[in-house]
Amino acid sequence: MTVEPQAFAEAWVAAWNSRDLMQILSHYADDVVFTSPYSSHYTGDPSGRVVGKAALADYWGRALPALPDLRFTLRSVLKGADGLAIRYHSSATGREVVEIVRFGPDGLVRVSAAYYE
Repeated sequence: MTVEPQAFAEAWVAAWNSRDLMQILSHYADDVVFTSPYSSHYTGDPSGRVVGKAALADYWGRALPALPDLRFTLRSVLKGADGLAIRYHSSATGREVVEIVRFGPDGLVRVSAAYYE
């Protein structure tokens, strides 16, 4: 894995806390597959899957304005063979979250899944 785990997680959290959609999306590959138990509120897809960076931009472009107090606090980073588990606190839900991200050879996130407390 060519990505430095702590540096990636810190940059990722900073992007979210900036609320800059383009900065957030800069971490993701064009063919990313993202799953979250909350995505269906915005996408209408009960599977929780969002496929492709354009669809992710649409989803987060609608979700961010609906969550004006959203802020992530990084708790820990766990390294895997091809990705990371980023544990953080979300002010939007008041819960702990673990997001598993897997990288492609270009260092961009290809698969991501969020798990909420």
